[in-house]
Amino acid sequence: MRVTVEDCLNLEAFKEAQVVAGEESLDNEVRTISVLDAESPKGLKDAGISPTEVLLTGFAGVPDVDAQCELLRAVGEEGCAAVAVYPRGAKRKVSDRLIRVAESMELPLIVMEKGTGYSAAITDVMDRVLYGDNFRNSLISNTIFHLLNFDKHSNFQSAVREAAINNDFQLILLSEDFNPVLTIETRHQATIQDAIRLGREQDVDGDSRVYRLIDVNGVLTYWGPVNIGSEKYYMFIVDNEDSYTAGEITKLAEIIRLAMGMWKYTPERDARSEFIRALIRGNKSLAYTLQEEAKIDGDDILCAFFSKGIDKDVESQMFSDFEKKTDLEILKITENDETYGMILNMGDEETGPAQQSDCVTLFNKLKENKKARIFHVTGVGGIEGAGDAYKLINESWTFVQNVFPYKRVFTKYELTLVSNCINIQIQGGFVKKNYVELLEPFKEAGEHKGKQLLDTLETFVLDAGMNSSKTAEFMDIHANTVQYRLKKINEMLGVEITGNRVIPGLTMALALKRLERAVS
Repeated sequence: MRVTVEDCLNLEAFKEAQVVAGEESLDNEVRTISVLDAESPKGLKDAGISPTEVLLTGFAGVPDVDAQCELLRAVGEEGCAAVAVYPRGAKRKVSDRLIRVAESMELPLIVMEKGTGYSAAITDVMDRVLYGDNFRNSLISNTIFHLLNFDKHSNFQSAVREAAINNDFQLILLSEDFNPVLTIETRHQATIQDAIRLGREQDVDGDSRVYRLIDVNGVLTYWGPVNIGSEKYYMFIVDNEDSYTAGEITKLAEIIRLAMGMWKYTPERDARSEFIRALIRGNKSLAYTLQEEAKIDGDDILCAFFSKGIDKDVESQMFSDFEKKTDLEILKITENDETYGMILNMGDEETGPAQQSDCVTLFNKLKENKKARIFHVTGVGGIEGAGDAYKLINESWTFVQNVFPYKRVFTKYELTLVSNCINIQIQGGFVKKNYVELLEPFKEAGEHKGKQLLDTLETFVLDAGMNSSKTAEFMDIHANTVQYRLKKINEMLGVEITGNRVIPGLTMALALKRLERAVS
């Protein structure tokens, strides 16, 4: 149940309190309460406050009214639910200037009655936040009993496991990339992967006041986001016997979140995401170290890829559909519209052409979004191959788009070609000279005619896959014109440009030409 500042004013500790500013913000949500011990705005930033926090203060270390106003203004800028002041002195009043500051920031300012103390306010507010109207609810009270049993348990994981066993629920904590970092299972009616797949498809970032119900093959799961420190996670709770309401599960989730803070719980690292990051950075030794923790068999790695320009929700839905139809699993890390990932073969069948074909089908589906760009190396062969694949992608993905501007999916063949071009461009010398000289006849044909023929050859070889009809379409000219120009090019170069021994050198020379044009 949501607790507001107005709800807190009805508690015993606030019975005689007076709201002197910010009445329009009494609907601010309250999730915690603490003592404001900072004496300056800098001290406030170092301590950190929450938008759902009630701050108690007597301004003991800040007797000067100007300094009090400065500190209160900083509190309002940082954001909190309300400030409760315990005035000092015989008159027990707060400065009118302080009230005006609070009013200007729409910050509830509460003057506490004489005789009340910090402990009473903290106890009453936390009782309300933790228990609400459900204090007698066995789920809530029993869970709290186990979660706060510091004498019996040595850590949060042990405490929440016993709470789950005794109250017939399960708890899974996922990283922002939907990889499990804490798993408390008390039954095995559905797999975690099935739940994660469905969770990705739903809007579990919505209103966290009520956790979202997702039915996973008859198993009821409740999802919601949770912040631990500065990191974002997702938590889903499984109601084993369909015994609880969505409101009770939401309250349970809030209690678990508060208990994490009391235990100072820090989730274990997301080993799967770290595994991918290690390979992206080229740290293969770290990837080998993480392999067992991430539960990844290097032999199962089928593909390494990088995608950009695809809507996160659209991409997640496509990945989910893909996993349902195949025995392949996608691991990924996503930031904004960029995703690094790999595809694993999780079936009993050995990796082969069929699985590679599935990957290509997926990437071709993703490219339907015209802003999408996908760079993949399929058929990598273990951790070593995956590390080399990411190195190839990272070195060439920016430039490969300049060499092949009409493509949206780039394979290891285009990436390798462009990587070699980059190395030749950097090294210069005799090798580069050999390729450049292959195109010298175009200069001799005259500036206008030479450029026209060279553009046609570039489009024919690099864009149209040596298809004259597609070349005409790309260049918006007649197919007969393309045929005429190709004939002239053959005569100029003295070779058949589509010959098996000719096209490799021409392709490299043309790619170098485009690359040089792009970076100059």
